[in-house]
Amino acid sequence: MSVSASPLHLEPGQRLRARLGEMGALGECQAWVEGQVLWVFGGIPGEEAVVEVVRRRRGYVSARVVEVVEPSPHRVTPPCPYFWPCTGCQWQHIAYPHQLRLKRERVVQALQTALAGTPVRETLPSPLEFGYRNHARFTIGPQGKVGFVNRMTREFVEVHTCLLMHPGINSVLAHLQGRCAETTQLSIRYGVNTGQVLIQPALQEPSITLPTGQKAYEEVLLGRRFRVASSSFFQVNTLQAEQMVLAVRDALALNGRGVLVDAYAGVGTFAILLAPYVERVIAIEESASAIEDARLNAYGLATIEFRQGKVEEVLPTLQERPDAMVVDPPRQGCHPRALDALNHLRVPRMVYVSCDLDALVRDLAVLARGAYRVEWVQPVDMFPQTHHIECLALLTLRSGETH
Repeated sequence: MSVSASPLHLEPGQRLRARLGEMGALGECQAWVEGQVLWVFGGIPGEEAVVEVVRRRRGYVSARVVEVVEPSPHRVTPPCPYFWPCTGCQWQHIAYPHQLRLKRERVVQALQTALAGTPVRETLPSPLEFGYRNHARFTIGPQGKVGFVNRMTREFVEVHTCLLMHPGINSVLAHLQGRCAETTQLSIRYGVNTGQVLIQPALQEPSITLPTGQKAYEEVLLGRRFRVASSSFFQVNTLQAEQMVLAVRDALALNGRGVLVDAYAGVGTFAILLAPYVERVIAIEESASAIEDARLNAYGLATIEFRQGKVEEVLPTLQERPDAMVVDPPRQGCHPRALDALNHLRVPRMVYVSCDLDALVRDLAVLARGAYRVEWVQPVDMFPQTHHIECLALLTLRSGETH
């Protein structure tokens, strides 16, 4: 192996030794070589490694670890044979307890600019480290092969099993592998607690014996059955979603009284599962298909009122101030007018749920400049083996903001 000690130009295929620094936003280590920053897949901060340049584009250099010279004590052998060529998992080489620490550290670091000093709780671990995903989105390659696309090289990687997926999804994958030439993308959803399968799109290949093209499937959370349309959002980690609902319930200190507002309600997960702990729930959702699912899912619950529309348009129309609120926006966070409405509502206790750290910090900063105090942020590991972070944040009214 040829290792370059002092490269003048970093080109694909070139190998060099590097000391790996902090984790970046995409779960790769930062390394500096002769004034050039590299983003290294498969490393752990503090390690020294031989890395290979994979791609250089517009000054951004991607590399991967090919040999570990000084390993971290947190390094483990990735169990998946597709770990490098796939890149869908960024952290399989990191022991799970350290993954949880790294995620908390990222949250602490993200809060430094606008919300320094905010307490950050320990990351809530997932009940399952592998086999937790109930939803797979595959790319279709040549000859109908099913797989993923390498994030760095953009090359297609055929896979025959994915260790993040529930075994039920891998069974479907085994049947469909090499038979999906009629489409470019494939979505498989699996009800972990029901065994129901949803496969989209509908496939006409005669050798496929499984039903495809289902419009919806059902899942059970905390003993409650939910119908989820193919176009509706649903948390991909069923067991961790149950834990998160309970964490939200406890953070809001629900005691059977008062009014709860569920903003961005989706198919009604929070509204329905928290309804027994309040007198009334108002659930707000823009998507027509999601709110149709939510109404069906709320069977037998007369205390939930559903309002279809944009959160920023519905909140100002509320005739009463809620006692508690769950805010669970899409990845891009809340519309500025929604944040303005929240500051005017002055809700005594509110939990903000976010899957995007930048959006979370931005929105919390707006609320903290307004009526609220951020009591704490809780990282939730919804996506083990990856860099992705879900967070809960508890907000309460600042002194003098009760009216």
